[in-house]
Amino acid sequence: MSPFAGDMTVYFYAILFTRYPQVRHLFPENMDVQRDRLLRGLLRIVDLVDDPDNLIRFCSRLGRDHRKFGALSGHYPAVGECLLASLERYAGPAWSPELAEVWTRAYGLVAAVMSYAAEQDALVAPAVWPAEVIHHVQRGHGIAEITVRPDTPYPYTAGQYAGLETPWQPRAWRYYSPAHAPRPDNTITFHVRAVPGGQVSPALVHRAKPGDRVQLGPTQGDMTLDPSSDRDLVCVAGGTGMAPIRALVEQAARNGIRRYVDVFVGARTADELYGLDDMLRMSQRHHWLSVRAAVSHERIVGLEGTLPQVLQEFGPWYQHEAFLSGPVEMVTQAANTLLRQGVPQERIHHDPFDVPALEAALLPKRGQEDTR
Repeated sequence: MSPFAGDMTVYFYAILFTRYPQVRHLFPENMDVQRDRLLRGLLRIVDLVDDPDNLIRFCSRLGRDHRKFGALSGHYPAVGECLLASLERYAGPAWSPELAEVWTRAYGLVAAVMSYAAEQDALVAPAVWPAEVIHHVQRGHGIAEITVRPDTPYPYTAGQYAGLETPWQPRAWRYYSPAHAPRPDNTITFHVRAVPGGQVSPALVHRAKPGDRVQLGPTQGDMTLDPSSDRDLVCVAGGTGMAPIRALVEQAARNGIRRYVDVFVGARTADELYGLDDMLRMSQRHHWLSVRAAVSHERIVGLEGTLPQVLQEFGPWYQHEAFLSGPVEMVTQAANTLLRQGVPQERIHHDPFDVPALEAALLPKRGQEDTR
């Protein structure tokens, strides 16, 4: 199926919208991102077919996440019918009644788990939180700080992601981290960079203004502090990846810090060291907080180098808990640097690179739990 995977997802949505036009309104107008996410979700399910604990966990997350799209239990049979038809078309001679039965049962299980998770979540939380933009500040280099006030209290933990939908691209959800720990006034500030060609971020940065209405989906992500731990922290932030790192530092201060925190902020040039001044002011208020900067494309004494290079210079970090946020390449390189210095994989936390529900961390398989 893999050589034709892209074609299969195009065909799937084509027949879904033809046979069941009433579900078209659940999806964004531009389907490119949606088709990619469907394929990744299917591949993840296939990968987890022999790992029931993680399969159920993954499908439960998907079910809860799909509530914000307006997905209902009654939609699952239509999706299953069109998915099986698409698989049959592109599997070719490999398709058989036995394989059809396997996929039918597998989809039935996935749909049941997703539906149950969504129903249970509906008992305790809304599907979305309408909110109003109350503040919008341009910070240069295509970055804006956008503050919203949800109509009702919005629960989240510092370090998590929030799904956000705008009126300019309905049903196109993107994920942004609150740049602070929860506030008493229920307002939330996001740092958004306008991605060239993006469906959502350019409008948020260049078009949004106070009074505009947006919607928030439930938060996801496990890049949060363990309040029972006293392990020192090392945090690495690049670009708007500063948002969750700042939130974690603020939460650490609220928790009554019992540990030291080292924060590394990186950018291509000194002008792009977004959020550095704010972090330096925080370090002046808290003796346990140390902040260092690095630039990779400008010669500045004391600052020159990539974040992974500077991180290695000031190590080792094998006794620390690590939190990484920023561009994919930077996070990947920083994680590899920490691994080489002896930091266990389970103590290296980073934000999802795209969609939290599709990239959630897996639990150890039964019989493979870490006993260290």
